[in-house]
Amino acid sequence: MPGPASQSAASSPSPAALRSMTGYAQVRAAAPRWNIRISIRSVNHRFLDLHFRVPEGFEALEPRMRQIVREGVRRGHLDITLRCELAGPGAMGINQEAAAAYLQAVDALRKQFGLQAEPDVASLLRLPGVIGPPAGAVEEELGAIEAAAARCLGEALDQLNRMREREGAALRIELSERLGTILRLAAQVRTLSERARPAFARRLESRLKELLAAAPLDPARLAQEAALAAERSDVTEELTRLASHVRQFESLLEGAADAGKKLDFLLQEMQRESNTLLAKTPGTEDEGLQITQLGLEIKSEIEKLREQVQNIE
Repeated sequence: MPGPASQSAASSPSPAALRSMTGYAQVRAAAPRWNIRISIRSVNHRFLDLHFRVPEGFEALEPRMRQIVREGVRRGHLDITLRCELAGPGAMGINQEAAAAYLQAVDALRKQFGLQAEPDVASLLRLPGVIGPPAGAVEEELGAIEAAAARCLGEALDQLNRMREREGAALRIELSERLGTILRLAAQVRTLSERARPAFARRLESRLKELLAAAPLDPARLAQEAALAAERSDVTEELTRLASHVRQFESLLEGAADAGKKLDFLLQEMQRESNTLLAKTPGTEDEGLQITQLGLEIKSEIEKLREQVQNIE
């Protein structure tokens, strides 16, 4: 396969380009006596999943085409369709051996079942293998066809990746906005959590007095219990880790190899922190209810991020 075609196919956007896995491209090319058309349709997938459709007789082109696609795309489900048609005089011929075989089969059925109907020539010509390139045309010009197909595929991949980049840029804007929302909600949780600590200690003391009735309270023991309860309900560590994950997420949005998989892993960690935050939310008092509400909103934003990230290469 000629070098330029391979270079064209393997050329990929700059590493900073975030790509969606959704796209479509179609390119036409010409070889001596042949018209070639390649279309690519791409959707999201956990891995690189390639499905080729090539005309009968052109199967030898698929391994090289598969290699070219692997050089230009990392992830996604891709349907690649190749169409090759002879152009000009003598573009099509009749495969007399195939036609004769069909006619013999029809004649045998007529005799077996006593049928009187004559075979329809127009229907016969539409049967697979009856009309096609003249015998030997593909084999004789396979090298030229392969070169043109590689060039065509390279251009289609460039076109596909440009479309995937445009969608990736739109995704990056939406993801960044949701990250900003998460940080804003987390800041509100931090403020409420700090405000709730002294009130929580007072409520704990009041509750202990109710439980112990007239028994005197040991101030040291009370302080110890209050400290333990406050530690169990302190969400500072979760908020700090959540903010760290958001910063890493933003960094990956600027461009990274296999960004989609890395972003998905980060979102799992963010979801874990939000679950712990909700589990630690103290009581049913006003501050606790507000923190719970904010925590649920954070979880909702993370889920929306995960839905979008599933479409990032």
